[in-house]
Amino acid sequence: MHRLLAISLLGVGPTLFCSSALAQDDASFRSDPAHSGVYDSPGTAAFHKIKWQFPTGGQILSSPVIATNTVYFGSNDHHLHALDLATGTEKWKFKTGGRIPSTPAVANGVVFFLSYDSNFYAVHAATGALKWKFATGGERRFAAKHLHGSEPATEMMPDPFDFFLSSPVVSDGVVYFGSSDTNVYALDAATGAVKWKFKTAEVVHSSPALANGTLFVGSWDTYLYALDAASGKEKWRFKTGEDHETYNQVGIQGSPAIANGMVYFGCRDSTFYALDVNTGKQIWSFNNKGSWVINSPAVRDGKVYFATSDTGLVHALDAKTGAAAFNLDFNHWPMFSSPAIAGHMLYLGSHRGRLIAIDLSTQKAAWSFETEASKKNGPAFTDAKGAPDYTAAFADAFYDDIVTGVQKLLSFGAVLSSPAVSGDTIIFGSADGNLYAIN
Repeated sequence: MHRLLAISLLGVGPTLFCSSALAQDDASFRSDPAHSGVYDSPGTAAFHKIKWQFPTGGQILSSPVIATNTVYFGSNDHHLHALDLATGTEKWKFKTGGRIPSTPAVANGVVFFLSYDSNFYAVHAATGALKWKFATGGERRFAAKHLHGSEPATEMMPDPFDFFLSSPVVSDGVVYFGSSDTNVYALDAATGAVKWKFKTAEVVHSSPALANGTLFVGSWDTYLYALDAASGKEKWRFKTGEDHETYNQVGIQGSPAIANGMVYFGCRDSTFYALDVNTGKQIWSFNNKGSWVINSPAVRDGKVYFATSDTGLVHALDAKTGAAAFNLDFNHWPMFSSPAIAGHMLYLGSHRGRLIAIDLSTQKAAWSFETEASKKNGPAFTDAKGAPDYTAAFADAFYDDIVTGVQKLLSFGAVLSSPAVSGDTIIFGSADGNLYAIN
Protein backbone atom coordinates (compact mmCIF):
# COMPACT_ATOMS: atom_id res chain seq x y z
CA MET A 1 0.00 0.00 0.00
CA HIS A 2 1.45 3.34 -1.01
CA ARG A 3 1.69 6.27 1.37
CA LEU A 4 -1.13 8.05 -0.46
CA LEU A 5 -3.40 5.06 0.10
CA ALA A 6 -2.57 5.09 3.79
CA ILE A 7 -4.31 8.45 3.90
CA SER A 8 -7.34 6.65 2.54
CA LEU A 9 -7.87 3.35 4.32
CA LEU A 10 -4.89 1.05 3.87
CA GLY A 11 -2.91 0.59 1.68
CA VAL A 12 -0.29 -19.68 1.35
CA GLY A 13 3.45 -33.02 -5.49
CA PRO A 14 0.84 -34.78 -3.34
CA THR A 15 -1.57 -33.04 -1.07
CA LEU A 16 0.02 -32.59 2.33
CA PHE A 17 -3.13 -32.28 4.39
CA CYS A 18 -6.66 -33.36 3.62
CA SER A 19 -9.02 -30.41 4.05
CA SER A 20 -11.73 -32.44 5.74
CA ALA A 21 -13.57 -31.04 8.72
CA LEU A 22 -12.30 -31.47 12.24
CA ALA A 23 -14.05 -33.75 14.69
CA GLN A 24 -17.41 -32.37 15.78
CA ASP A 25 -16.12 -31.38 19.21
CA ASP A 26 -13.03 -29.61 17.80
CA ALA A 27 -12.85 -26.30 15.94
CA SER A 28 -10.23 -23.77 14.87
CA PHE A 29 -9.61 -20.65 12.79
CA ARG A 30 -9.98 -21.35 9.04
CA SER A 31 -11.86 -24.62 9.69
CA ASP A 32 -8.86 -26.95 10.11
CA PRO A 33 -5.20 -26.94 11.24
CA ALA A 34 -3.96 -26.49 7.65
CA HIS A 35 -6.19 -23.39 7.28
CA SER A 36 -7.99 -24.55 4.14
CA GLY A 37 -10.94 -22.23 4.81
CA VAL A 38 -13.25 -25.01 3.57
CA TYR A 39 -16.33 -26.06 5.54
CA ASP A 40 -18.07 -29.42 5.21
CA SER A 41 -21.47 -27.75 4.90
CA PRO A 42 -23.77 -26.88 2.01
CA GLY A 43 -23.98 -23.18 2.85
CA THR A 44 -26.72 -21.19 1.17
CA ALA A 45 -26.92 -19.86 -2.37
CA ALA A 46 -29.45 -17.14 -1.49
CA PHE A 47 -30.03 -14.95 1.55
CA HIS A 48 -33.31 -15.70 3.30
CA LYS A 49 -33.30 -14.24 6.79
CA ILE A 50 -31.41 -13.38 9.95
CA LYS A 51 -31.58 -16.54 12.06
CA TRP A 52 -30.44 -14.61 15.12
CA GLN A 53 -28.08 -11.85 16.15
CA PHE A 54 -26.31 -11.40 19.46
CA PRO A 55 -25.11 -7.99 20.72
CA THR A 56 -21.92 -7.59 22.73
CA GLY A 57 -20.43 -4.52 24.37
CA GLY A 58 -17.62 -4.03 21.85
CA GLN A 59 -16.43 -4.52 18.29
CA ILE A 60 -16.16 -8.14 17.17
CA LEU A 61 -12.95 -8.70 15.20
CA SER A 62 -12.52 -12.30 16.37
CA SER A 63 -13.91 -14.98 14.08
CA PRO A 64 -16.44 -17.49 15.41
CA VAL A 65 -15.76 -21.20 15.69
CA ILE A 66 -18.41 -23.88 16.09
CA ALA A 67 -18.11 -27.04 18.20
CA THR A 68 -20.76 -29.31 19.76
CA ASN A 69 -23.59 -26.97 18.72
CA THR A 70 -21.91 -24.02 20.42
CA VAL A 71 -20.48 -20.86 18.85
CA TYR A 72 -17.36 -19.44 20.53
CA PHE A 73 -15.90 -16.01 19.76
CA GLY A 74 -14.07 -13.09 21.35
CA SER A 75 -15.18 -9.47 21.57
CA ASN A 76 -13.58 -6.13 22.31
CA ASP A 77 -15.89 -6.06 25.34
CA HIS A 78 -13.10 -8.18 26.96
CA HIS A 79 -15.22 -11.36 27.01
CA LEU A 80 -15.07 -14.72 25.31
CA HIS A 81 -18.68 -15.65 24.55
CA ALA A 82 -20.30 -19.08 24.11
CA LEU A 83 -23.71 -19.12 22.35
CA ASP A 84 -26.18 -21.83 21.47
CA LEU A 85 -25.83 -22.49 17.74
CA ALA A 86 -29.56 -22.92 17.13
CA THR A 87 -30.90 -19.93 19.03
CA GLY A 88 -28.02 -17.51 19.71
CA THR A 89 -28.76 -17.71 23.44
CA GLU A 90 -25.69 -17.09 25.57
CA LYS A 91 -24.51 -20.15 27.49
CA TRP A 92 -21.69 -18.38 29.32
CA LYS A 93 -19.09 -15.65 28.98
CA PHE A 94 -15.57 -15.40 30.37
CA LYS A 95 -14.09 -12.02 31.28
CA THR A 96 -10.46 -11.09 30.65
CA GLY A 97 -8.57 -7.87 31.27
CA GLY A 98 -8.42 -6.84 27.62
CA ARG A 99 -10.11 -7.04 24.25
CA ILE A 100 -10.07 -10.35 22.38
CA PRO A 101 -9.37 -10.05 18.63
CA SER A 102 -7.97 -13.61 18.63
CA THR A 103 -10.09 -16.43 17.22
CA PRO A 104 -10.45 -19.30 19.72
CA ALA A 105 -9.67 -22.95 19.11
CA VAL A 106 -11.59 -25.82 20.72
CA ALA A 107 -10.07 -29.23 21.44
CA ASN A 108 -10.97 -32.00 23.88
CA GLY A 109 -13.55 -29.90 25.68
CA VAL A 110 -11.28 -26.88 26.18
CA VAL A 111 -11.35 -23.45 24.50
CA PHE A 112 -8.01 -21.72 23.91
CA PHE A 113 -7.56 -18.03 23.07
CA LEU A 114 -5.30 -14.98 23.46
CA SER A 115 -6.33 -11.65 25.02
CA TYR A 116 -4.83 -8.17 24.88
CA ASP A 117 -4.38 -8.43 28.66
CA SER A 118 -1.24 -10.43 27.69
CA ASN A 119 -2.60 -13.77 28.85
CA PHE A 120 -3.29 -16.91 26.87
CA TYR A 121 -6.30 -18.75 28.30
CA ALA A 122 -7.65 -22.28 28.47
CA VAL A 123 -11.26 -22.49 29.69
CA HIS A 124 -13.68 -25.41 29.89
CA ALA A 125 -15.90 -25.44 26.81
CA ALA A 126 -19.02 -26.57 28.66
CA THR A 127 -18.92 -24.07 31.53
CA GLY A 128 -16.41 -21.30 30.79
CA ALA A 129 -14.52 -22.11 33.99
CA LEU A 130 -10.79 -21.32 33.88
CA LYS A 131 -8.53 -24.33 33.40
CA TRP A 132 -5.23 -22.42 33.23
CA LYS A 133 -3.71 -19.23 31.87
CA PHE A 134 -0.25 -18.38 30.58
CA ALA A 135 1.34 -14.92 30.68
CA THR A 136 3.10 -13.82 27.49
CA GLY A 137 5.70 -11.08 27.42
CA GLY A 138 3.02 -8.55 26.46
CA GLU A 139 0.51 -8.06 23.65
CA ARG A 140 0.58 -4.89 21.54
CA ARG A 141 0.16 -3.57 18.03
CA PHE A 142 3.06 -3.44 15.60
CA ALA A 143 4.78 -0.06 15.97
CA ALA A 144 7.34 1.90 13.97
CA LYS A 145 8.73 5.40 13.45
CA HIS A 146 7.35 7.50 10.58
CA LEU A 147 4.58 4.90 10.25
CA HIS A 148 2.47 5.54 7.11
CA GLY A 149 4.22 8.91 6.81
CA SER A 150 3.30 10.01 10.33
CA GLU A 151 4.92 12.97 12.04
CA PRO A 152 7.02 13.41 14.05
CA ALA A 153 9.17 10.73 12.47
CA THR A 154 11.08 10.14 15.72
CA GLU A 155 8.20 8.59 17.72
CA MET A 156 7.13 4.95 17.72
CA MET A 157 3.52 4.76 16.48
CA PRO A 158 1.25 1.71 16.91
CA ASP A 159 -0.26 0.64 13.59
CA PRO A 160 -4.04 1.29 13.56
CA PHE A 161 -4.47 -1.33 10.83
CA ASP A 162 -3.01 -4.08 13.03
CA PHE A 163 -6.40 -5.37 14.17
CA PHE A 164 -5.83 -9.01 15.11
CA LEU A 165 -3.87 -11.14 17.54
CA SER A 166 -2.64 -14.62 16.64
CA SER A 167 -5.18 -17.43 16.81
CA PRO A 168 -4.15 -20.82 18.20
CA VAL A 169 -4.04 -24.25 16.59
CA VAL A 170 -4.15 -27.44 18.67
CA SER A 171 -2.76 -30.88 17.84
CA ASP A 172 -1.70 -33.96 19.82
CA GLY A 173 -2.04 -32.27 23.19
CA VAL A 174 -0.08 -29.14 22.22
CA VAL A 175 -1.45 -25.65 21.51
CA TYR A 176 0.54 -23.30 19.25
CA PHE A 177 0.18 -19.52 18.82
CA GLY A 178 2.16 -16.36 18.11
CA SER A 179 2.62 -13.40 20.43
CA SER A 180 3.41 -9.69 20.28
CA ASP A 181 6.41 -10.49 22.48
CA THR A 182 7.93 -11.78 19.17
CA ASN A 183 7.74 -15.47 20.13
CA VAL A 184 5.89 -18.44 18.72
CA TYR A 185 4.80 -20.67 21.62
CA ALA A 186 4.05 -24.36 22.02
CA LEU A 187 2.24 -25.06 25.31
CA ASP A 188 1.06 -28.29 26.88
CA ALA A 189 -2.69 -28.14 26.28
CA ALA A 190 -3.45 -29.84 29.59
CA THR A 191 -1.30 -27.69 31.88
CA GLY A 192 -0.13 -24.57 30.00
CA ALA A 193 3.52 -25.51 30.55
CA VAL A 194 5.92 -24.27 27.86
CA LYS A 195 7.17 -27.07 25.64
CA TRP A 196 9.19 -24.70 23.47
CA LYS A 197 9.24 -21.15 22.13
CA PHE A 198 10.78 -19.72 18.98
CA LYS A 199 11.88 -16.10 18.81
CA THR A 200 11.40 -13.88 15.76
CA ALA A 201 12.49 -10.25 15.37
CA GLU A 202 9.00 -8.66 15.53
CA VAL A 203 5.43 -9.13 16.67
CA VAL A 204 3.72 -12.35 15.55
CA HIS A 205 0.02 -11.81 14.83
CA SER A 206 -0.16 -14.37 12.04
CA SER A 207 -1.99 -17.54 13.08
CA PRO A 208 0.04 -20.76 12.74
CA ALA A 209 -1.02 -23.43 10.27
CA LEU A 210 -0.06 -27.05 10.94
CA ALA A 211 0.47 -29.94 8.54
CA ASN A 212 2.50 -33.16 8.78
CA GLY A 213 4.40 -32.14 11.89
CA THR A 214 5.43 -28.70 10.60
CA LEU A 215 4.16 -25.36 11.86
CA PHE A 216 3.99 -22.45 9.40
CA VAL A 217 3.67 -18.89 10.70
CA GLY A 218 4.50 -15.35 9.58
CA SER A 219 6.04 -12.50 11.54
CA TRP A 220 6.11 -8.75 11.09
CA ASP A 221 9.90 -9.17 10.73
CA THR A 222 9.27 -9.99 7.00
CA TYR A 223 9.78 -13.77 7.32
CA LEU A 224 7.50 -16.76 7.00
CA TYR A 225 8.84 -19.57 9.18
CA ALA A 226 8.54 -23.35 8.96
CA LEU A 227 9.15 -24.89 12.39
CA ASP A 228 9.31 -28.48 13.57
CA ALA A 229 6.13 -28.82 15.65
CA ALA A 230 7.71 -31.24 18.13
CA SER A 231 10.86 -29.25 18.92
CA GLY A 232 10.39 -25.71 17.60
CA LYS A 233 13.53 -26.08 15.51
CA GLU A 234 13.56 -23.94 12.37
CA LYS A 235 13.32 -25.90 9.12
CA TRP A 236 13.43 -22.90 6.79
CA ARG A 237 12.45 -19.26 6.52
CA PHE A 238 11.31 -17.17 3.55
CA LYS A 239 11.87 -13.42 3.29
CA THR A 240 9.21 -11.03 2.00
CA GLY A 241 9.56 -7.33 1.13
CA GLU A 242 10.91 -4.53 3.32
CA ASP A 243 9.95 -0.89 3.84
CA HIS A 244 12.10 1.00 6.34
CA GLU A 245 10.75 4.43 5.39
CA THR A 246 7.04 4.37 6.33
CA TYR A 247 6.68 0.65 7.26
CA ASN A 248 3.64 0.51 5.01
CA GLN A 249 4.74 -2.21 2.59
CA VAL A 250 6.13 -4.65 5.12
CA GLY A 251 4.98 -7.41 7.44
CA ILE A 252 2.92 -10.60 7.44
CA GLN A 253 -0.41 -10.03 9.20
CA GLY A 254 -2.37 -12.83 7.58
CA SER A 255 -2.07 -16.55 8.10
CA PRO A 256 -0.82 -19.23 5.72
CA ALA A 257 -2.78 -22.10 4.20
CA ILE A 258 -1.26 -25.48 3.34
CA ALA A 259 -2.38 -27.55 0.34
CA ASN A 260 -1.04 -29.11 -2.86
CA GLY A 261 2.44 -29.43 -1.35
CA MET A 262 2.61 -25.64 -1.05
CA VAL A 263 2.28 -22.85 1.51
CA TYR A 264 0.03 -19.98 0.38
CA PHE A 265 0.00 -16.57 2.10
CA GLY A 266 -0.32 -12.85 1.49
CA CYS A 267 1.77 -9.98 2.79
CA ARG A 268 1.67 -6.23 3.33
CA ASP A 269 4.37 -5.97 0.65
CA SER A 270 1.39 -6.30 -1.75
CA THR A 271 2.39 -9.76 -2.90
CA PHE A 272 0.69 -13.14 -2.61
CA TYR A 273 3.13 -16.07 -2.41
CA ALA A 274 3.17 -19.82 -3.07
CA LEU A 275 6.16 -21.68 -1.58
CA ASP A 276 7.30 -25.29 -1.65
CA VAL A 277 6.21 -26.74 1.66
CA ASN A 278 9.42 -28.73 2.20
CA THR A 279 12.06 -26.22 1.15
CA GLY A 280 10.47 -22.77 1.33
CA LYS A 281 11.43 -22.14 -2.30
CA GLN A 282 9.13 -19.70 -4.08
CA ILE A 283 7.05 -21.46 -6.73
CA TRP A 284 5.16 -18.38 -7.86
CA SER A 285 3.99 -14.98 -6.67
CA PHE A 286 1.19 -12.59 -7.60
CA ASN A 287 1.64 -8.82 -7.40
CA ASN A 288 -1.30 -6.81 -6.07
CA LYS A 289 -0.12 -3.41 -7.31
CA GLY A 290 0.37 -1.71 -3.97
CA SER A 291 -2.56 -3.32 -2.15
CA TRP A 292 -2.05 -5.36 1.01
CA VAL A 293 -3.20 -8.94 1.48
CA ILE A 294 -4.23 -9.12 5.13
CA ASN A 295 -6.65 -12.01 5.01
CA SER A 296 -5.88 -15.72 4.92
CA PRO A 297 -6.52 -17.62 1.69
CA ALA A 298 -8.96 -20.45 1.07
CA VAL A 299 -7.86 -23.39 -1.09
CA ARG A 300 -10.04 -25.94 -2.87
CA ASP A 301 -10.24 -27.82 -6.18
CA GLY A 302 -6.96 -26.50 -7.54
CA LYS A 303 -7.70 -22.84 -6.88
CA VAL A 304 -6.62 -20.42 -4.17
CA TYR A 305 -8.86 -17.49 -3.16
CA PHE A 306 -7.94 -14.27 -1.34
CA ALA A 307 -8.94 -10.60 -1.18
CA THR A 308 -7.08 -7.29 -1.11
CA SER A 309 -7.17 -4.06 0.87
CA ASP A 310 -7.25 -0.78 -1.10
CA THR A 311 -8.22 -2.30 -4.44
CA GLY A 312 -11.12 -4.29 -2.94
CA LEU A 313 -10.61 -7.28 -5.24
CA VAL A 314 -11.34 -10.95 -4.70
CA HIS A 315 -8.86 -13.08 -6.65
CA ALA A 316 -9.11 -16.70 -7.73
CA LEU A 317 -5.77 -18.09 -8.94
CA ASP A 318 -4.62 -21.46 -10.22
CA ALA A 319 -3.05 -23.02 -7.13
CA LYS A 320 -0.19 -24.65 -9.07
CA THR A 321 0.82 -21.81 -11.36
CA GLY A 322 -0.63 -18.58 -9.96
CA ALA A 323 -2.40 -17.87 -13.23
CA ALA A 324 -5.52 -15.75 -12.80
CA ALA A 325 -8.78 -17.69 -13.00
CA PHE A 326 -11.05 -14.72 -12.27
CA ASN A 327 -11.39 -11.69 -10.02
CA LEU A 328 -14.30 -9.64 -8.74
CA ASP A 329 -14.16 -5.91 -7.99
CA PHE A 330 -15.92 -4.63 -4.86
CA ASN A 331 -15.34 -0.96 -5.51
CA HIS A 332 -12.25 -0.37 -3.38
CA TRP A 333 -13.85 -1.57 -0.13
CA PRO A 334 -11.03 -3.35 1.73
CA MET A 335 -11.38 -6.92 2.94
CA PHE A 336 -9.47 -8.08 6.00
CA SER A 337 -12.00 -10.85 6.58
CA SER A 338 -10.82 -14.24 5.28
CA PRO A 339 -12.91 -16.21 2.76
CA ALA A 340 -14.86 -19.31 3.75
CA ILE A 341 -15.97 -21.90 1.19
CA ALA A 342 -19.03 -24.15 1.64
CA GLY A 343 -20.75 -25.98 -1.19
CA HIS A 344 -20.31 -23.91 -4.34
CA MET A 345 -20.33 -20.62 -2.41
CA LEU A 346 -17.57 -18.39 -1.01
CA TYR A 347 -18.32 -15.97 1.83
CA LEU A 348 -16.25 -13.08 3.21
CA GLY A 349 -16.71 -9.75 4.95
CA SER A 350 -16.05 -6.22 3.78
CA HIS A 351 -15.19 -2.92 5.47
CA ARG A 352 -18.39 -1.69 3.85
CA GLY A 353 -20.30 -3.50 6.58
CA ARG A 354 -21.42 -6.39 4.42
CA LEU A 355 -21.08 -10.12 4.18
CA ILE A 356 -20.55 -10.98 0.52
CA ALA A 357 -21.55 -14.29 -1.07
CA ILE A 358 -19.87 -15.36 -4.33
CA ASP A 359 -21.17 -18.22 -6.47
CA LEU A 360 -18.03 -20.10 -7.55
CA SER A 361 -19.91 -21.96 -10.27
CA THR A 362 -20.82 -18.73 -12.06
CA GLN A 363 -17.87 -16.68 -10.72
CA LYS A 364 -20.22 -13.87 -9.80
CA ALA A 365 -21.43 -12.14 -6.66
CA ALA A 366 -24.70 -13.82 -5.65
CA TRP A 367 -25.93 -11.68 -2.73
CA SER A 368 -24.78 -9.59 0.20
CA PHE A 369 -26.01 -8.91 3.72
CA GLU A 370 -25.73 -5.45 5.25
CA THR A 371 -25.11 -4.93 8.97
CA GLU A 372 -27.29 -2.68 11.08
CA ALA A 373 -24.56 -0.04 11.51
CA SER A 374 -23.85 -0.01 7.78
CA LYS A 375 -27.46 0.88 7.05
CA LYS A 376 -27.33 3.67 9.61
CA ASN A 377 -23.82 5.14 9.22
CA GLY A 378 -22.55 3.90 5.86
CA PRO A 379 -23.90 6.66 3.60
CA ALA A 380 -21.79 9.30 5.39
CA PHE A 381 -18.60 7.56 4.22
CA THR A 382 -19.71 6.38 0.78
CA ASP A 383 -19.34 8.51 -2.35
CA ALA A 384 -21.80 8.83 -5.21
CA LYS A 385 -20.23 5.88 -7.05
CA GLY A 386 -20.57 3.57 -4.03
CA ALA A 387 -16.84 3.62 -3.24
CA PRO A 388 -15.31 4.62 0.14
CA ASP A 389 -15.36 8.37 0.73
CA TYR A 390 -11.97 8.59 2.37
CA THR A 391 -11.93 12.37 2.46
CA ALA A 392 -14.85 12.20 4.90
CA ALA A 393 -12.85 10.02 7.26
CA PHE A 394 -9.22 11.14 6.88
CA ALA A 395 -8.17 14.75 7.23
CA ASP A 396 -4.58 14.27 6.01
CA ALA A 397 -1.62 11.94 6.37
CA PHE A 398 -0.84 12.66 10.00
CA TYR A 399 -0.99 9.73 12.35
CA ASP A 400 -3.81 10.98 14.59
CA ASP A 401 -6.03 11.47 11.57
CA ILE A 402 -5.31 7.94 10.34
CA VAL A 403 -6.29 6.49 13.73
CA THR A 404 -9.47 8.57 13.85
CA GLY A 405 -10.31 7.74 10.24
CA VAL A 406 -9.97 4.01 10.80
CA GLN A 407 -12.41 4.14 13.69
CA LYS A 408 -14.84 6.25 11.66
CA LEU A 409 -14.89 3.66 8.91
CA LEU A 410 -15.32 0.82 11.41
CA SER A 411 -18.28 2.69 12.88
CA PHE A 412 -20.57 1.50 10.13
CA GLY A 413 -20.34 -2.17 10.98
CA ALA A 414 -17.25 -3.25 9.06
CA VAL A 415 -16.91 -7.04 8.89
CA LEU A 416 -13.30 -7.97 9.69
CA SER A 417 -14.35 -11.21 11.35
CA SER A 418 -14.08 -14.27 9.09
CA PRO A 419 -17.30 -16.24 8.60
CA ALA A 420 -17.86 -19.80 9.83
CA VAL A 421 -20.43 -22.08 8.20
CA SER A 422 -22.65 -24.73 9.78
CA GLY A 423 -25.27 -26.36 7.57
CA ASP A 424 -27.03 -23.52 5.77
CA THR A 425 -26.08 -20.94 8.40
CA ILE A 426 -23.25 -18.40 8.06
CA ILE A 427 -22.01 -16.84 11.30
CA PHE A 428 -19.76 -13.78 11.53
CA GLY A 429 -19.00 -10.80 13.74
CA SER A 430 -19.14 -7.09 12.99
CA ALA A 431 -17.51 -3.95 14.31
CA ASP A 432 -21.05 -2.86 15.26
CA GLY A 433 -20.76 -5.31 18.18
CA ASN A 434 -23.17 -7.91 16.82
CA LEU A 435 -22.59 -11.55 16.00
CA TYR A 436 -24.88 -12.44 13.10
CA ALA A 437 -26.25 -15.84 12.08
CA ILE A 438 -27.94 -15.72 8.67
CA ASN A 439 -29.40 -18.34 6.36
